[in-house]
Order: sequence, then structure tokens, then C-alpha cells
Amino acid sequence: MSGPAADDGATVGTVTRVAVRAVRGAVQVDVDEREEVLSATRELVSEVIRLNDLSLDDFISVIFTSTADLTSEFPAVAARELGMGDVPLMCARELEIESSMPRVIRLMAHVETTRPRAQVRHVYLRGAVALRRDIAQ
Repeated sequence: MSGPAADDGATVGTVTRVAVRAVRGAVQVDVDEREEVLSATRELVSEVIRLNDLSLDDFISVIFTSTADLTSEFPAVAARELGMGDVPLMCARELEIESSMPRVIRLMAHVETTRPRAQVRHVYLRGAVALRRDIAQ
């Protein structure tokens, strides 16, 4: 599709068009402990849902990354605990860049939404706010 209606989630006739959008987010944890990783990931996913008025059915897939210093649990476990058992989830290792922020879990969620791209709310929590001060909540 082309033109504004293909990208803005507009209502055409009686049909509301949805678009696929990517929602970014990150959270920094204090320590690499299983419950800390799960709790922070649940908080991050919950805020993405709340701030973007999403339901679990809106999620197409979620990619999680974590820094090399986080080894106690897969972040996707927390998403499954929130009910995302039928959403494709993937975990990967973040690039090890010198001077990068330690103990960070990132996500990129692909969702169906009627929101225009400019209204998608990206979520950066705790110390991860410093990663994207321009868009952090």
C-alpha cells in the first residue's frame, strides 16, 4: 500500500486499518540474579503494554537482548509468565562494546496497532533512561 492511509492506522469506510510497528525499550538491573532479571523484564513489558494501549493479541513477536554480564535467566521467561506463551520470543546477546552500559535488557516488540509511528511510546526504565533520553518515558 502507499500513501498516508497505508501508514497511519486510519479508518477506511468501516474498517480500521492496523499497522505493524516496532516498539523499543530497555531496563537496567542492579544485579545479575534470576528474580531481578525476571522482575525488571516484567516491568519493561508491562510498561510497553500500558503506554501503547496494547493487548497480548497485538504482539507479533518480541526480540530480547541482554548484555554479556547477565546470565542468570532468559528475559523471555518473564514474557511467558505474563501470558505471551503463543507469541514468538527470542533472546540474543547484545554486542560487547567498550564503555557500554552494564546489566541491560533490551527489547524490540513487533505489534499491530492503529497508532501512527509518531505516537508509539518507547520505554526506557531505571538506568536505561540514559540510553535514549530523547524518547525515554
